Amino acid sequence: MASKLTNRLRALYTATNQHRILSSHTGAQTAFLFSSSRLASDVPSLSNPSSAPPPQIPQSVKTSSAPSSLNQNELAKFAAIAETWWNSEGPFKPLHAINPTRLAFIRSTLCRHFGRDQYSPKPFEGLKFVDVGCGGGILSEPLARMGATVTGVDAVEKNINIARLHADLDPSTSTIEYCCTTAEKLVEEQRTFDAVIALEVIEHVANPAEFCKSLATLTVSNGATVISTINRSMRAYATAIIAAEYLLHWLPKGTHQWSSFLTPEELVLILQRASVSVKEMAGFVFNPLTGRWSLSDDIGVNFIAFGTKNS
Repeated sequence: MASKLTNRLRALYTATNQHRILSSHTGAQTAFLFSSSRLASDVPSLSNPSSAPPPQIPQSVKTSSAPSSLNQNELAKFAAIAETWWNSEGPFKPLHAINPTRLAFIRSTLCRHFGRDQYSPKPFEGLKFVDVGCGGGILSEPLARMGATVTGVDAVEKNINIARLHADLDPSTSTIEYCCTTAEKLVEEQRTFDAVIALEVIEHVANPAEFCKSLATLTVSNGATVISTINRSMRAYATAIIAAEYLLHWLPKGTHQWSSFLTPEELVLILQRASVSVKEMAGFVFNPLTGRWSLSDDIGVNFIAFGTKNS
């Protein structure tokens, strides 16, 4: 089984050779460099994935003072493994591995948008960022080191406690404002930011449209919004769930629900209705030979989008 999977990985990697950012395009197909024809016996069944209804994208979103986008089951999952956030070989190993590539996209797009020098050690100095769903702070900390004034928010108190403890170990990150709260609560407090970032979060919320509306409200006029997630594709089901959770054990079983994923087209539409125009999109692809991730125009599985708040 292991040798067959390795050979399949090599074959798929050889077939994929262009790694470039996808700009203002959502039609690219396939990603994430491996699949498997053999499924573990305990893999969750999906009798007809193509017929599963997409997440609802209502024409209008009701205004609510309650944190309606929260999914209590998802919060419980992450609370159970909160103490392992900074263990690069633990349940969050995939996020640690992909983090440099996520940061490369953020640095590139936001430096161009805000007219900053991306080769500067602190290109985001003077800008206010919020990391929504910050977890243990693995994104908030490098953003702070790049000069941004960072607020990290998460609905799981354990995550915030871990993030605070780790940030205090380094003077360059001890200034991060960590809050156990939600995007909706920040809206109630009338907080605004130059850039609003939510990576690998939207697939875990109960109401993606309401969530994106809150992100947009937190973004200043002509500010930036960055979201990453997983495409609701058959490739994603095979790789992000079956392979990553049940075969390779990169993630705890049950981390993701395929029906909760959004397609790139759906995400663009949701953001448009929230007054955010997507300007650039890229995929993440994994090289099994080097164990590293890189940016690509392949958005079939993991992808990230950069948009701006309409004036």
